[in-house]
Amino acid sequence: MSDPDVVVVGSGPNGLMAAVVLARAGRSVLVVEAEGTPGGGTRSQALLRPDVIHDVCSAIHPLALASPAFRLLADDGSLAAHGLDWVHPTVPVAHPLDGGRAAVLQRSVTDTASGLGADADAYRSLMEPFVGAGFELTDGLLSPLQLPPRHPLHLARFGWSGIRSAEHLATSRFETEEARALFAGLAAHSLLSLGSPVTAAYGLILGLLGHVVGWPMAQGGSQRIADALIGIIEASGGSIEYDRRVTSLDELPSSSDVVLDLTPRQVLQVLGERAPRRYAKALRRYRYGPGVVKLDWVLDGPIPWTNEQCAQAGTVHLGGTFDEIAASEAEVVAGRPPERPYVLLAQQTLFDRTRAPDAVQAVWGYCHVPNGSPVDMTGRIEAQVERFAPGFRDRITARHVMTTSSMETYNENYVGGDINGGAGDLLQFVARPTWGLHPWRTPIDGVWICSASTPPGGGVHGMGGFHAANDLLARRR
Repeated sequence: MSDPDVVVVGSGPNGLMAAVVLARAGRSVLVVEAEGTPGGGTRSQALLRPDVIHDVCSAIHPLALASPAFRLLADDGSLAAHGLDWVHPTVPVAHPLDGGRAAVLQRSVTDTASGLGADADAYRSLMEPFVGAGFELTDGLLSPLQLPPRHPLHLARFGWSGIRSAEHLATSRFETEEARALFAGLAAHSLLSLGSPVTAAYGLILGLLGHVVGWPMAQGGSQRIADALIGIIEASGGSIEYDRRVTSLDELPSSSDVVLDLTPRQVLQVLGERAPRRYAKALRRYRYGPGVVKLDWVLDGPIPWTNEQCAQAGTVHLGGTFDEIAASEAEVVAGRPPERPYVLLAQQTLFDRTRAPDAVQAVWGYCHVPNGSPVDMTGRIEAQVERFAPGFRDRITARHVMTTSSMETYNENYVGGDINGGAGDLLQFVARPTWGLHPWRTPIDGVWICSASTPPGGGVHGMGGFHAANDLLARRR
């Protein structure tokens, strides 16, 4: 068999999307994956019982529905034809507070605002322009280096608010604990101190996605995302090899272009002596962000939330008020595992009964910790759930724990437990992994990077692969 035109190293969503674009453009494509199953952050497994499916990493996928790359495949029916269907919870996000209260992100801006009391008008005035811009805005945010931008006014309006810290935006815009807490839970996905610049952007993006596309899950597990992309690759003539770890370019055909779904640490290893000194130095300076400790539970019934609206939400943010969440994330950034962590929880089987037998619930949750922290946060995470759902611990029948080291063992791109491919602060928001208008290219002819360490960063959107593949095609023309 002749050598492929392109070898994609790594089968995370970015690597698979790069392979889809290239195979559909008529290139012969080979994907090589170090593990025995594809998907990277979109793998699902029976972690605790053979009849219960858990998402090992990513679980909720608003970015996939907003992504231009995924939308192209949805619009032509390819994703559905290869088995990917989306399940939408009744409520995208709930954020409980003490005393049985909760702030709830509904699909409608008006419905969300109506639950925020005195901040109803403030929430509407903040979010309605962004939600009205819809895909014109989100497409620009997911293609940050497109020059000139297609919709500069939308991006300028977003940038005026998004460049600020979440703390500044929340305290200047909102008065109520509910509105401030809701925004804190969204912004804390950044894995940054909420006093840092651009953390407002994270909160705004995730909030507007909840209104524009919802916060859905893949029916049957996140593995279905990877399986659908592989189905499209194979239908387009591409192929994939498993259990093949690439540690050097010498292991790949010299005639093939190479696309690396790897973070800078692994890229340096693969490039070896071929990496120019200045480029290698830049990659070594690349900074990884906080890690996570993740738990999966099997419960003998639904979580007994004090606030019943939490039982309608696919995602629940736990941690209390804005100040509490800000303090928790500040502890992480300072290198200390927080005593009362901010917890992200997903309750998939409330809405997708294909994953578990009747009366059994599979629940997923994690918190942020310093990069590489050895601390098992099980007790602290479960205490936060119990705080808003007394009796939760009594429903646990099985538990699976992944510390930062477990996360990195599961996926080498999760350096120190960092699931976002590197810190997403202001500097690495624009220089990811290095400065330049073509960050997907390396100085070595025929080698590209497409991981979450390239724009637009972490998340299951496939846009790193989409941009890298289109850059490769343009270069080869």
